Amino acid sequence: MVVLNRIYTRTGDDGETRLASGAPVSKSDARVEAYGTVDELNAVLGVARLHSGQNDRIDAMLGRIQNELFDLGADLATPLDPPPKWEALRIVPSQIDRLEGEIDWMNESLKALDSFILPGGAPLSAHLHLARTVCRRAERDAVRLMEAGEAVNPEAVRYLNRLSDHLFVAARRANANGAGDVLWKPGATR
Repeated sequence: MVVLNRIYTRTGDDGETRLASGAPVSKSDARVEAYGTVDELNAVLGVARLHSGQNDRIDAMLGRIQNELFDLGADLATPLDPPPKWEALRIVPSQIDRLEGEIDWMNESLKALDSFILPGGAPLSAHLHLARTVCRRAERDAVRLMEAGEAVNPEAVRYLNRLSDHLFVAARRANANGAGDVLWKPGATR
């Protein structure tokens, strides 16, 4: 359990921070960037949830996902190599399976797409589309970290990939009972 008695520590004033392993790194380190974007995604979901009151099941899913994003941040903040001396918190396949099940449930009642979707419609949908784009950036950051030679839990990358799909379908579901999807009309303003 984390205990925070003081919020400011001054330890990061020189532009460095520490990973979960205790290793010092620059605040611009690719690993810090990856889990920082996950933190940003969590904040965007917090704003989206301001509009999820009429969608109890979606709100419950988003609340669980926010908690899982803290797990994901801990996963990304704990290098695989060298292995930590404790059991690190890692994203596991069952979390991805749950996202897939929820995607299938939300998608059941939606019409098939015949155009690309523009972000918008109901406030919840618009915020979920923003969350989806931040999620895709977090995924790119995690992949960039792997490409830089850092060992990353592959389930973390799979989770982000599936979560962006989840947020897309949730945004469509949020528009299903009113505003409807905002469809792209290619070349409509030429």
